[in-house]
Amino acid sequence: MEIHIAMEGRHDLSGQIYRQLRAGILEGRLAGGTRLPSTRDLATQLGVSRKTTLDVFERLLAEGYLSTRAGSGTFVADGFERLPAERSSYARAADLARERARSKAKAVPRAQPLWEQQPGGLQAPRASVASPYDFIGGATDKALFPFDVWRRCVNRALRTQARGIGIYRDAAGEQELRLAISRYLAFNRAVSSNWDEVIVTQGAQHALDLLARVTLRPGDVAALEDPGYPPALACFNATGARVVPVPVDGEGLIVGKLPDNARLVYVTPSHQFPLGMPMSLERRVELLAWAQARSAVIIEDDYDCEYRFEGRSMEPLKSLDRAGLVAYVGTFSKTLFPELRIGYVVPPASLFGALYRARQISDWHGCTLTQTALASFMLDGDFAKHLRRMHKLYAARRALLLDRLHGELAPWFEPIVPSAGIHLAARLRAPLTESAVIDAAHDAAIGLYGIAPFHQRVKPQAGLIFGYGSIGVESIDAALTKLAGLLPKLAQ
Repeated sequence: MEIHIAMEGRHDLSGQIYRQLRAGILEGRLAGGTRLPSTRDLATQLGVSRKTTLDVFERLLAEGYLSTRAGSGTFVADGFERLPAERSSYARAADLARERARSKAKAVPRAQPLWEQQPGGLQAPRASVASPYDFIGGATDKALFPFDVWRRCVNRALRTQARGIGIYRDAAGEQELRLAISRYLAFNRAVSSNWDEVIVTQGAQHALDLLARVTLRPGDVAALEDPGYPPALACFNATGARVVPVPVDGEGLIVGKLPDNARLVYVTPSHQFPLGMPMSLERRVELLAWAQARSAVIIEDDYDCEYRFEGRSMEPLKSLDRAGLVAYVGTFSKTLFPELRIGYVVPPASLFGALYRARQISDWHGCTLTQTALASFMLDGDFAKHLRRMHKLYAARRALLLDRLHGELAPWFEPIVPSAGIHLAARLRAPLTESAVIDAAHDAAIGLYGIAPFHQRVKPQAGLIFGYGSIGVESIDAALTKLAGLLPKLAQ
């Protein structure tokens, strides 16, 4: 068969072919099981080199859109017909939400209070040790942040603010920053959005809180991964919702274990928190189909997505979502530093108005000085430069950590190798226990943290979280050398 692919000029030929084939698969024009032309025939048809079509097919195969059969050829993978189709009701809801959000004329009564704290709330690792040998997760290396550049951005923002009058600003955030975020997501994460679809928040946790407020009521069922992110659990418990932990496997959240009546599902598909494996493409399609059938909302926390070290980046659920199911949450806490307190959410259009009003009611808007400075930092290209630099440094730390865990520490650890992020998990081999290893390491001025606090129902195998965002290569090497000397004594 011939496939109609429109070629515009001779720029980015493989990208043009890839995007059109992928769109054909996702939109159902290329059905599962459809046999594609050979790379040679397609190259001849399009007037491009065979290497170009080979690159396209290899990328689509790696991402799960195509499959091969020995001696038969290349075929469109099955399962994409389950992707929810676009629904006109969401477009109508989007128009209504935008109209309400922009009017800002009438005060909206606040919903009934939902703040009763439930058991199983926020759990945090114990205080880090006063030592350079601390593997605490979620921390970044601020010593490497370009504060001179940041200072110029802040000064520019101060001059801008000095020229204006003192008024309350847009609850969704400064337009320049929303534009910078939308451009960044489109280029780096294939999440297409206009600037006015982005809501700036005080970090990812604030975004989770707003989403929980507008989607959950006491008694509603919320589902999250087990093991999972404790602050998300605390957030959903605070609404009075009934939180159901759902187990994960090597492909991420097990969709078949989700409760049928879940109103909200929280997932970390880029690399599962805290174990690190990505959600497979098949599982992502299954989750989207499950959510549409039940009118459920999916919160996609795309934390640490910027730091990918192996393979191609898996596309976010948001980029596959054509039915308005996914609220995409991101943060600058891991790319810059947590004290910045800036995150964002790109919600379904049907939730934008409710989220806007919830943000306006709670604190109206965040710090506009910081937002304006960050917008300059991103739009001027300094954010991208910083990410490239940190990617190299984190890659070196990760490589050393894995080398030691697979080397002299292999008798004691079974690392779960993540493709992204600034931490990794490693299971402990018997007879070692989390508490014994953590206590012995603490006495040796090494900060280690266990996996057990992240589990709810699933019985965990003993293991540790090694964060490498704030510990340098030399300190990693020295700490693991000390740890290697401790473990044989604990195993006796």
